[in-house]
Formats: sequence, C-alpha cells, structure tokens
Amino acid sequence: MSILGQQKPHAAGESYAPGAVVLAIDGGGSKTDVVALTVDGSLVSRSRGAGSNPDTLGLEHSISVIRGAAEGALESSGGRQLIQTSIYLSGMDLLGQIDAFSAAISDERWAQGIADPPAIVDNDLFALLRAGTSELDAVAVVCGTGMNAVGVRSDGTTARFPALGMISGDWGGGQFLGAQALWHAARSEDGRGPKSLLEELVPQAYGLSSVIEVIEGLHLKRIPARSVGHLAPVLFAAASLGDAVAASQVDRQAQEIVIMAVTALRRLELQHSNVPVILGGGVLASNDSRLMSGIASGMEQQAPHARIQLVTVPPILGAGLLALESIGADSEAVSRAERNLREALDQGLGLVYEAGF
Repeated sequence: MSILGQQKPHAAGESYAPGAVVLAIDGGGSKTDVVALTVDGSLVSRSRGAGSNPDTLGLEHSISVIRGAAEGALESSGGRQLIQTSIYLSGMDLLGQIDAFSAAISDERWAQGIADPPAIVDNDLFALLRAGTSELDAVAVVCGTGMNAVGVRSDGTTARFPALGMISGDWGGGQFLGAQALWHAARSEDGRGPKSLLEELVPQAYGLSSVIEVIEGLHLKRIPARSVGHLAPVLFAAASLGDAVAASQVDRQAQEIVIMAVTALRRLELQHSNVPVILGGGVLASNDSRLMSGIASGMEQQAPHARIQLVTVPPILGAGLLALESIGADSEAVSRAERNLREALDQGLGLVYEAGF
C-alpha cells in the first residue's frame, strides 16, 4: 500500500509490457528531478531541469520546465511504454492548485500513462515523507525557503496546511529568517533595538561596511531582493557565537517546527503514538545544534512518543518509491528501486540530460 492513503494502488502483479516505466518527478524552487523506473525497480533514465515551483513561475512556465525534463527522461528510456507519471511539486499547497495543474497537463504526452489516473499530482512534502519512512502513520515537516507540514494516517486521512506564509499563520523558513536577520541588524545599527552581531555580519555577507548600505542597495534594486533569504545562515552563525537576538530567532524557529509537527499529529489523533516525524529542507539539513536541540526538547514535552528523523537525501527518492507503489509494484521491486536511486544520488544522479528552456 502506498504511504499516501488517498491513493489506491493498482493490483500487485498487474500485467504491463516488459520494460514499461513509471515517471517520478520532484520539482522545487531550484531544480526539477525526473527518474524513469521499470516495474521491477530498475532505474533506466533520469534528467534534471531548472526549478518548477508554479507559485513563483506561474503555471505555464512551471509546466514548460517539467515538460523538458520529463520528455528528456522518456527519450533516454528508449521509447518504453509509460504506465503512470507521479509529480510532487513545491507550491502545490491548495487542493485547487492540484486540480488546476492536473487539468493543465492532461494532454501532455509525458503525462499520458495507461494507468488510471495517468498522472498523480501532489505536494512535494509527500515525497519527503516517503524518502524518510514507509510507515503509514507519519508526519513530515519541511523548513527550507518556507515552511510546511503534512501528516498521514493508515486509514487514508491526511493533515495539511495552506503554507502561504504570514497570511496563513506561518512563521519561519529561510527567506523569513533572512529577513529577520536584516530587520534586527537595522535596528541594532540605528538604535531602535538591542545591539546584535547581526549589525556586523549582515553587511559582511554582502561585502559592504554597514547595514544602511545593504538597505539602500535592496531599495534601489542594486541588490536582488531574493538575496535576503541567503542571510539565514548568518542568523544561525550569530546565534552560535552567543548573540542573544539571533538565538531568540533560532529558538522561535524550533518552536514553530514543533508546533506544526504536533498540530499535524493531534489532528490525526497520533500525538500519543510511536510515529516518525520526518524533518527536511535546507534550514533543517544544516543540522544546527541549537535548532535541533530545541526541536528535540519541544517534541519530548508535547509528543514524547514521536521519533524525529532528519532526512537530507533529495525527495526524488521518495517520489520514485511512491510512483512504484501507486501501480502496485511488489516490495522487492520497491527495495531494488530504493537501492538504485540511492546509488544514483550518491553519484550526483549521473544525469544524462540537462533540461532547459
């Protein structure tokens, strides 16, 4: 059974043409990975494209990026029969977005598998979750550029969040933390707030001598606005050096991660159960000691039976396993696919095709 309780896998052993493949796609803000796997778990092709988050690129641009990577993987697979395409994307935070994306790709050749449905579309958090566990009761929290969480229960119930930033009650993520670093640096420099090492470290990150120079550069568009997100590591560095202002922000981030995890567990009535809580995303992958100890402490207090697991492997691993499970592939094939994918990831995916637009 798939970890996604809402999906009903095809019957195990269903007959497909020899060498037929599933496509698994994981799309984020910086890259899109695609792998083609046979029913027995062999990895026959893979490709990579640019970022494909539809929230930031728009629907048409997102699809164009995915099209290039998906068609590249299919071409490299030698014209094998396509069974199904499974697509896990950042930015698929609302069910309406999933429906709109599914409708928009319904005529795409790379989404025209022979299974029913020919294509599965969902949030990339499910790929992260499956990369970390095969258990049917589980929660995943991602803290990368932004924050999100999802939970699944063995009866098919899921817990989701809109994850649209401040307007949906979120606090944290790399972009947000970078902005907080700049905010506190500005107030340290002009006297409105307590003194902080951020006053020195933030302009140093830009090769400048003062915070006001950074502010002017951003305001006058000499410095790209997106670069603010790159200040998140500066915040963690300041906290590690004992800066109280920065430390308070790291502690708040730990609390927010715990809140999302515990809320998902509570909504699924799993808060007293021995279930995995999968953690992923760039901020968490840094494995900052203060952040991780804060998360561990908070989880121990609020959900002491949960098991924290940090996952740093790319989510395409989970996407590939979900794709096979969705067509009823047997456990031996899924295990073989996991070994093959991990080996390819250890080798940097060994990409045979670079998709572009």
